[in-house]
Amino acid sequence: MAIFITILWNNVVPLSVMIAIGIILQRVFSLDIRTLSKLNFYLFAPAVMFKLLYTTDIAGEMFGHVLLFFVLFMGLQYGLIECAIRFRGLSEERRGAMRNSVLFYNSANYGIPLNQLAFHANPATLAVQVIIMTMQSLLPNTYGIYSVNAHKSNWRSIAKVIVAQPVIYVIPAAFLMHAYRVPIPGPIMTPIDHLADAFIGTALVTLGVQLGSMEWKLDKRMFGDVALSNVLRLAGGPLLAGLVVWGLGMLGTELDSLTAKALIVSSAVPTSLSSVLLAVEFDNEREFASQAVFTSTVLSMFSVALVIWTLGV
Repeated sequence: MAIFITILWNNVVPLSVMIAIGIILQRVFSLDIRTLSKLNFYLFAPAVMFKLLYTTDIAGEMFGHVLLFFVLFMGLQYGLIECAIRFRGLSEERRGAMRNSVLFYNSANYGIPLNQLAFHANPATLAVQVIIMTMQSLLPNTYGIYSVNAHKSNWRSIAKVIVAQPVIYVIPAAFLMHAYRVPIPGPIMTPIDHLADAFIGTALVTLGVQLGSMEWKLDKRMFGDVALSNVLRLAGGPLLAGLVVWGLGMLGTELDSLTAKALIVSSAVPTSLSSVLLAVEFDNEREFASQAVFTSTVLSMFSVALVIWTLGV
């Protein structure tokens, strides 16, 4: 009960307040959500990625183990989603949105505070979470863009959009600058800090604006698809993560207990705001993406607490 209340109070309630502010602002002022989306994609998200990677120490061996886990985990998740998509007979538009709602999870503004809470601010588990967050930032800006555009654009047009995403350049730059201890002057680092701090609030307000612009019709098909997305993300995620950790141990790449638990907890978080930002930016299944993020975030206070309790963290 204590961990449930803590997650509710420290994670879900603050997120809900920011989302509610976005809903109210949309109802009163009818904000331009495309402008908010571009600010997130091209300014705030690159800033927060650069700051975290530049300031976090990550051991080479740990990076290799976490990367191996991530590749196997995402492969299993993708296979599971494809089976579900074919079983449901989803449209091309909904297929891309469904994949994004499960594959992209909230590893930053939900996952990092959760990691700090569950593992008592352990720097080793924080490094694990930062690596996961890095991979989860690359995917929406590459595969995610392809997924929501594949049914309506050719590969050349999609590639032009992908290479214009700042995040894919920010990540290697931050890694290299951290590795070679390249100092950043105060007048440059201070604006980066301010932009990084603005990311979470702006992204959550953007979600609220999208939710506030929806009609919220009671659609059985939509309800079923959102429920399926929630189950695959909140239940399928940690179960598959546990399977991957077990499989790596059987194959001789055994992870230490703390790293294994951190990876499983990281996989249990709700759908990422990136799925909404992609849906808005490229006009693909906005309502489905918004409902998947909102409902998975609310339900996660029960599912995440159960995962943490099961692991005995």
